[in-house]
Amino acid sequence: MKKLIVFVFVGFIAQLIDGSLGMAYGVTSSTLLLTFGIAPAVASASVHLAEVVTTAASGASHWKFGNVDRSMAFRLIIPGSVGAFVGACFLSNLPGDLIKPYVSLFLLALGFYIIYRFLVLNGRTPSSPGKQWSNKQLVPLGLAAGFLDATGGGGWGPIATPVLLANKSMEARKVVGTVDTSEFAVALSATLGFVISLGWEQVNWYWVLTLMAGGVVAAPIAAWLVRKLPSHLLGVLVGGLIILTNVRTLLHAWEAPAPVYPTVYGLIVIGWAAAVWLAIRNGRKGKATSRELAS
Repeated sequence: MKKLIVFVFVGFIAQLIDGSLGMAYGVTSSTLLLTFGIAPAVASASVHLAEVVTTAASGASHWKFGNVDRSMAFRLIIPGSVGAFVGACFLSNLPGDLIKPYVSLFLLALGFYIIYRFLVLNGRTPSSPGKQWSNKQLVPLGLAAGFLDATGGGGWGPIATPVLLANKSMEARKVVGTVDTSEFAVALSATLGFVISLGWEQVNWYWVLTLMAGGVVAAPIAAWLVRKLPSHLLGVLVGGLIILTNVRTLLHAWEAPAPVYPTVYGLIVIGWAAAVWLAIRNGRKGKATSRELAS
């Protein structure tokens, strides 16, 4: 019973983070499962299968709360699904661990840029009608994000969310909702590829079902939360999570000594907290200015 509660809690927290910030279900749930001593291969199989249900619940919730750009979601689904299926089928023959550090460096830079944009540039105002994404841009993005999601143990949200968010043509909640909704098809394709290449033997249904249960409960809460969060604050939260997640990947890839971890994480958390405080302060100033202009 104790383990049942633990796995439900893991699924709940992972989906709450993913549904509200547009990424990190796989990273969060896998990390928490590994913390409890679950073998990496079993954790990966269980998480991917659980994602099929949790992403469906999350997508439906975001759709209900109006957080989805339907046109973009449909244009991301096909290339993302193809990339995820191919990546899952060839997982055992691909150097996913070698690719991760290079992707993380790119995402780390995007994370800093996103925080900068929402704090210094136009983060306090609604999204400007910038240049819309074309199919020529979305197809390679979907293919790369889906492929790396399957081969690297997570990548759809961490890649698609910051890239879309770095453009000014969509507000933050629409980016999060669109990425989360299209992730259902990506998770389903990755699972099919995983089953074809590796079979069902590594799946522990007890863990899958408990992860699903926690995720389904968290999905509507996260979708409601992302609708209520101001875009400037949501952007800073997403940017900080991108930085924290990818620094962790780089530290593991570079085999950094154990004492380095708490120091680096501590500095990131302090900087992230300061950025959140500044975002809240800027938001209050923006509201005060709007009231003065209205009066």
